[in-house]
Amino acid sequence: MPSLHHNTTMEKKITFINGALLLLLCLSLSTTTTNAHNITRILAKFPQFSTFNHYLTVTHLAPEINRRQTITVCVVDNTAMNALLAKHLSIYAIKNVLSLHVLLDYFGAKKLHQITDGTALAATMYQATGSAPGTAGFVNITDLKGGKVGFTAKDSSDGEFDAAFVKSIKEIPYNLSVIQISHILHSQDAEAPTPAPEVANLTEIMSAHGCKVFADTLLANPDAENIYTSNVEGGLTVFCPMDDA
Repeated sequence: MPSLHHNTTMEKKITFINGALLLLLCLSLSTTTTNAHNITRILAKFPQFSTFNHYLTVTHLAPEINRRQTITVCVVDNTAMNALLAKHLSIYAIKNVLSLHVLLDYFGAKKLHQITDGTALAATMYQATGSAPGTAGFVNITDLKGGKVGFTAKDSSDGEFDAAFVKSIKEIPYNLSVIQISHILHSQDAEAPTPAPEVANLTEIMSAHGCKVFADTLLANPDAENIYTSNVEGGLTVFCPMDDA
């Protein structure tokens, strides 16, 4: 007849297995977008934007864009991206610069030419990160004469427009707008040297908050830990059972 100790051990193992499966499920769900758009798939149809598209993936901006409900992505062609890359910025600075090209509002071609009072100030993903000092994460959009629309970073010191609207690439009113602009938006703050973000140690955090047993189980499962490591920058949610669960 199985001992009480044996039954308790088996129950704990079942709890751990269920917890691990829940963790994997949460990680999988967190990387799956429920929105109707996928920015990298959209841009993959246009080879002239391949460099921009590549860096959306490398900087992990793509999943952040896909999670947004109302957004405008201002893309530039490979020539404009080459000018940015020639500055030899760190990957973290490049992420800040590209974040400045993601507006947290919907601007389709029609709206760009019907801006109230001719000018609008749009917040960007760079501003939303909290990394932008002051209002450096805002972009001025101005409906100019002759049907042109100008773009410039709010912290631009010369007062000149950095880029002009070229054409609409994809519009999903009023969820996603992908537009091409002529040049990269210049921002000294976004281009400034940026230290690498501190990487959170998942198991240490769990252990410190009463989930040490589950953390040890996770360490014993390299596949689960690898899923966390590969998805942490894109954003995820982890549920873990307490030690006394």
